[in-house]
Amino acid sequence: MDENELKSLAAAKVVDARGMACPGPLLEAKKSMASVPVGGVMEVLSSDEGTNNDIPAWAKKMQYEFLGVIEDAGFWRLFVRKTK
Repeated sequence: MDENELKSLAAAKVVDARGMACPGPLLEAKKSMASVPVGGVMEVLSSDEGTNNDIPAWAKKMQYEFLGVIEDAGFWRLFVRKTK
C-alpha cells in the first residue's frame, strides 16, 4: 500500500508504544492483536527503529498481512491486518 492508502485506513486498534525500547513495541502489539477482529487493522506507533524489522517479521510468522509503514515526526506508524 502507498502512504496515502495507509493514512486513510481506519485502525481497529492503535498501540502507542512510543518511548518504549525493544522489545516493548512488539510485546504490546502481540498483546493488543487479541482485541482486533479478523480483517481488522492494528496500527503500532513506535519510536524504536528496530520495530520496523520486528513487526513485519512477527506478522509474517503469524500469517498476518503487514500493510506498510509511514515515517512520522520522530516515530513510525506500522500497519498490520489480522487475517485469521
